Amino acid sequence: MPLSIGDTAPSFTVNDTSGSPVSLSDFAGKTVVLYFYPKDDTPGCTKEACSFRDAYGDYQGKDVVVLGVSMDSEASHQQFTDKFSLPFPLLADVGGSLTKAYDVDGGGYAKRVTYVIDGSGKISQVYTSIQTESHAQDIMRELKL
Repeated sequence: MPLSIGDTAPSFTVNDTSGSPVSLSDFAGKTVVLYFYPKDDTPGCTKEACSFRDAYGDYQGKDVVVLGVSMDSEASHQQFTDKFSLPFPLLADVGGSLTKAYDVDGGGYAKRVTYVIDGSGKISQVYTSIQTESHAQDIMRELKL
């Protein structure tokens, strides 16, 4: 069962696509869209990533950070990022610690769940039923961004 609205988002530090460490605390005061997905370069995951890519300018204009998370390696994330021109970081949760902390472990992969974390570090939205093609726009509409 995923975490709930109102829960404090678990802190984390994992490497991004380029091997740089990324921590939730890096984004204090900003809204963070933390979306978990099963696997790089698969049909549903590609549609979801591309929905965030296509809406990315709108998110930036609202001071919202988008972070994708899967248990794939940095190298896999880099290939996925390059292939689809993704403008936001993908977090390489190779050991699964982030996936477990957010209670989205599907047994060796991350379940498709998105958390919106407010500027104070609290979970403000949880999405477990996701339309991959329109997910980024759906979030913007619900958050009235």
